[in-house]
Amino acid sequence: MLDNYFLHKTSIVSDDSTIGKDTKIWHFSHIYGNSVLGKNCIIGQNVMIGPEVTLGNGCKIQNNVSLYKGIIIEDNVFCGPSCVFTNVKTPRAFIDRSKEFSNTIIKNGASIGANSTIICGVTIGQFALIGASALVTKDVLPYSLVVGIPARHIGWVSEAGDRLGKDLTCKRTGDQFQEINKKLYKKNG
Repeated sequence: MLDNYFLHKTSIVSDDSTIGKDTKIWHFSHIYGNSVLGKNCIIGQNVMIGPEVTLGNGCKIQNNVSLYKGIIIEDNVFCGPSCVFTNVKTPRAFIDRSKEFSNTIIKNGASIGANSTIICGVTIGQFALIGASALVTKDVLPYSLVVGIPARHIGWVSEAGDRLGKDLTCKRTGDQFQEINKKLYKKNG
């Protein structure tokens, strides 16, 4: 099993979790039961994943992030350092609300900035970009750039993560987009 991925000697992976080929799990991280991590992921220092979390291929989970039951992360997602995910909307230490966990879905290619907080039950659309320290309380559209507390839409980004101007063309890749009914779509794609 360890022949397929790297596990730092200070980290722990539960026997019933599955780790994809070429994934790297760094210092003081813990992967709890029945979690599935895809191929080519990088799990930073002091990361907690699980139980029963699914992480796609090519994801980067930076230092000090906890991914709880109910979080589903698709391929190529970036979670910045110390970003926070919740899993219940009205927590109380003295009441067991584990049957009330809300699913949070992070779609392919999305990026979540450092120190952001994602309130449970939302979907972050593909290639969306959440600015550092944002507070996400509702769904985020694909390609949307959101910032602030609470997070609000301030523009669009390309798949490369660059902010799009009025012409909706990515200066890095040349990809062109169009906005229809307040949603962004890639032309010919």
